[in-house]
Amino acid sequence: MHVTQALVAGMVAVGQVAASPCSPWVTKPIKKIELGPRPYYLVESLSPGPLKSKLTSCTERDMKPSTWSIGHRGGGTLQIPEESRESVLAGSRMGAGIQECDVTFTKDRGLVCRHSQCDLHTTTNIVSIPELNAKCKTPFQPAADGKPAKAECCTSDITVDEYKSLCAKMDGFNATATTPADYLRGTPSWRTDLYATCAKVMTLEEHISLVTSLGLKFTPEIKTPMIPMPFQGNYTQEIYAQQVVDTFKRHGVAPEDVYIQSFLYADILYLLKNEPDFGKQAVLLDQSGDKPATVATAAANLTNYANDGLKIIAPPLPYLLEVQGGELVASQYAQKAKELGLKIITWTFERSPPTAQIHAKGDYYYNSLEDVLKTDGDIYKVLDALWQKVGVYAVFSDWSATVTFYANCFGIDI
Repeated sequence: MHVTQALVAGMVAVGQVAASPCSPWVTKPIKKIELGPRPYYLVESLSPGPLKSKLTSCTERDMKPSTWSIGHRGGGTLQIPEESRESVLAGSRMGAGIQECDVTFTKDRGLVCRHSQCDLHTTTNIVSIPELNAKCKTPFQPAADGKPAKAECCTSDITVDEYKSLCAKMDGFNATATTPADYLRGTPSWRTDLYATCAKVMTLEEHISLVTSLGLKFTPEIKTPMIPMPFQGNYTQEIYAQQVVDTFKRHGVAPEDVYIQSFLYADILYLLKNEPDFGKQAVLLDQSGDKPATVATAAANLTNYANDGLKIIAPPLPYLLEVQGGELVASQYAQKAKELGLKIITWTFERSPPTAQIHAKGDYYYNSLEDVLKTDGDIYKVLDALWQKVGVYAVFSDWSATVTFYANCFGIDI
């Protein structure tokens, strides 16, 4: 009798589970933050000194999520395909308190998460699907006669349903490829294809559902279109920007939980004027000082941005630090931003190869700072300077654990 009752009860429970809706875009908040070995490896290899001693003292702590740690393209991007469900879950497990979706649009004007409107040929398997490859702006062409293989596939080439049929993969391609399958290879050796079996691409709606269920905040980027606008004759940049905002509104996301980014200052001005609740947390991505001759102008422009009502500026990390006498100090750009009361978000930590390769081949993020990098762990010197010398508001990272560990050790937004 007892066995029968237990069996019946079990069958009822199974039936209830089976009848419940099941979506890959809804999950439970992550209660147990896990960082894996990388932060501890970096601390171990960090050059001796007070910083190493401080970080070492934190290695046995239980970790908490931090909004100082932003999941760049999900935050698992160092090892897991970017802008995918799997990357978001990995970055969130590693304590990212804010999640990014780079927003672009499809042929039927669906909003999807892709770092570039025209990167499907290097970040998904589209060229290996003949009917979708044929729709690409430039379908796959094999290497021949000394010319490299090439392809260019944009989200605007396909519908949202076609987009959702793709698998996300690690960003990369093989320029010597003679077949689509060979072209899909090309992941840098310091990354991995271990998790690139068929990661799920996301629409903005799916991203919002997933991140909401995780209890985290959002930082969508309105991507700069790589095709002429207005798209299809009447889809303007303003309509596109408003569609992003409206999607968050429709899902009931509070404006204070959303940090909308853009490289286009016109997008920021549009938000400030037309969506002030979202505009007051708008983030201007600033890459205007990449050339030595433009650094001073980039710093000077900060005054205009602040006068227009901008509150958050987001330059790449080399804009914020300089090396003086072998030490990292705040740059003039950083000092000006702080003087104006601008919050500073920076990018992108953990996007670079190991230190030896940085020295051998150079790197966008560390070319001006490489003198302070002696070991892989010395990237923590850079992160420490960003907090102690600049006081950055948050940091984008391709491997959230590294930033989350520092945030927990120094008690930043946990």
